[in-house]
Amino acid sequence: MSAVGVRIEKVDLPGIGTRHDVVTEQGRRIGVVSHRSGERQLALYDESDPDACRDSIRLSEDEAVALADVLGASVMLGRLAGIREQAAGLFTEQLVLPASSPFVGGTLGDTRARTLTGTSIVAIVRDDAVIPSPTPAVGLEAGDTLVVVGERPSLEILARLLADGSLPG
Repeated sequence: MSAVGVRIEKVDLPGIGTRHDVVTEQGRRIGVVSHRSGERQLALYDESDPDACRDSIRLSEDEAVALADVLGASVMLGRLAGIREQAAGLFTEQLVLPASSPFVGGTLGDTRARTLTGTSIVAIVRDDAVIPSPTPAVGLEAGDTLVVVGERPSLEILARLLADGSLPG
């Protein structure tokens, strides 16, 4: 997946804030107006007149953050899914670290996930942040979502390991 064909234009709006327009490969224009107050507004422009706004949606700061999270996670997982299609037998899953996990408060290295299960933890999603390519020293917290890649049986073993620290006999 490449950003070629997608253009982002920035327009300063004196007294209001900034507008960023995403121009798609099909020539559609979607704007995001960032007001000085922190409010965000999405704008969808008319196909035949790119200067005419057809519709707009006001977003609170929380709504803007939630939308950014959804789009960011969707893009990341879409890219991982593309890799999965190229690598037969590999799957991508999101595993939530339960509060009861023995690894809460420890580090990623404490899990020994790769050594014990043959899986790779490629990212950790925590609150509003994504930690890509986490190192073994990264701390683990209850509710972390671990983005993992591996073969199906190995992912099931990892899920059990994360949940209660056990491995199949």
